[in-house]
Amino acid sequence: MNTSPNNTPEPAGVSSSAEASAKAGDPGYSSAGPAYQSSSTQPFYWSVRRELWENRSIYVAPLIVAVVVLLGFLISTIGMPERRQGVLLLDPAHQRAMIGMPYDVAAMMLIFTAFIVGVFYCLDALHSERRDRSILFWKSLPVSDLTTVLSKASVPFVILPLIIFGTVVLVQFLMLLWSSAILLPSGLAATTWTRFNLFQQSVILLYSLIVIALWHAPVYGWALLISGWARRATFLWAVLPLLAIGVLEKFAFDTSYFASMLKDRVFGAGDTAFAFQPHRGVTIDSLVQLTPGRYLTTPGLWIGLAFAAAFVALAVRQRRYRGPI
Repeated sequence: MNTSPNNTPEPAGVSSSAEASAKAGDPGYSSAGPAYQSSSTQPFYWSVRRELWENRSIYVAPLIVAVVVLLGFLISTIGMPERRQGVLLLDPAHQRAMIGMPYDVAAMMLIFTAFIVGVFYCLDALHSERRDRSILFWKSLPVSDLTTVLSKASVPFVILPLIIFGTVVLVQFLMLLWSSAILLPSGLAATTWTRFNLFQQSVILLYSLIVIALWHAPVYGWALLISGWARRATFLWAVLPLLAIGVLEKFAFDTSYFASMLKDRVFGAGDTAFAFQPHRGVTIDSLVQLTPGRYLTTPGLWIGLAFAAAFVALAVRQRRYRGPI
């Protein structure tokens, strides 16, 4: 029998019934006590939120590039009706290529921006918290090193591609609206919409961003590893060893396999992911040109992902045992 502070006897069964009610009505009830237990995904979620709070360049840089692209497109629309009449004299394939070129350029500019932002973010992700000694505070929280490093890795692998996807779709939609307004008086407004399928291009864009993120995975993993290891000048420590290997190979064996491999890792994402048709140049304007099966069976993709996983694992170990600078 339990007693209250004033020694008044409590009826038997009240305590057990209250406990049962707590268990039934409180999903966070723990047998160790009434404390709420946080979900296992909450530390990762808030770690990602922390990265977005502390690194505004993740979304500010794409927005700045998007504004510049839109301004450039607005200027380029001067004289568009006359140029459009000349484009309509070409064959259908070249019409689609010429009309879609500004939209492709806008997408490529933003994708390139994402790569640059992703690399420099990874080079600073673990180094900055060691430099300003905030790692001592973050390590005092109940968040594992694995969760912290994975939340940082999710920025170039997931967050940036999603930001770029939304930004590119919005920019292309605004470009379509503006070109329609410019061409409306001449009766050519529909020529853009019939030759540039925004929905289809959005699907191609999403596929392209996934392809590029996976292909660049070892680049981001290497940058994260250097960020957690170097005491200063992370960019030099990331570039100089690779440059030294290439120079050594050239002088020792008069070959450039390592340099070719690096070039392919940076620029070769589309070689197996798309089927380029000669008469269309490098324009991807059809879902038929997507070759995910060939891309997923490319040995270079899986070798790169294996290296990326190893780099991330080493970055986790570095964070666990290396203190502030």
